[in-house]
Amino acid sequence: QVHLAESGGASVQTGASLRLLCTISGRPLSDFAMGWFRQVQGKERELVAVSSWNGGRMEYAGSVKGRFTITKDNVQNILFLQMNSLKPEDSAVYYCGASARFLPLSEGEYNHWGQGTQVTVSS
Repeated sequence: QVHLAESGGASVQTGASLRLLCTISGRPLSDFAMGWFRQVQGKERELVAVSSWNGGRMEYAGSVKGRFTITKDNVQNILFLQMNSLKPEDSAVYYCGASARFLPLSEGEYNHWGQGTQVTVSS
């Protein structure tokens, strides 16, 4: 059974940086394309960044492009999300997801989810 666990969320001020981690157990990270999503209470979960299974292709939401970087380390079995120049609108619960698709862009294409980690950015 695949288990995902996020960590690294925190409360920070505008302009700070954070690095989120997503660890996987049950199957190797290399079996999946991996994505980071975020969700604000009362709103739909939205894609932040996605990496193809081999890490060769990434896609980002327009709102985070140039500030966030997704890295898929298939050796350590860890997915990272480096978040720089954080803004209050980045505040959300961040989830990692694993998908059998090549480059899944929608929530419904994911087979496994973690429990989420809270990021709060204050002005």
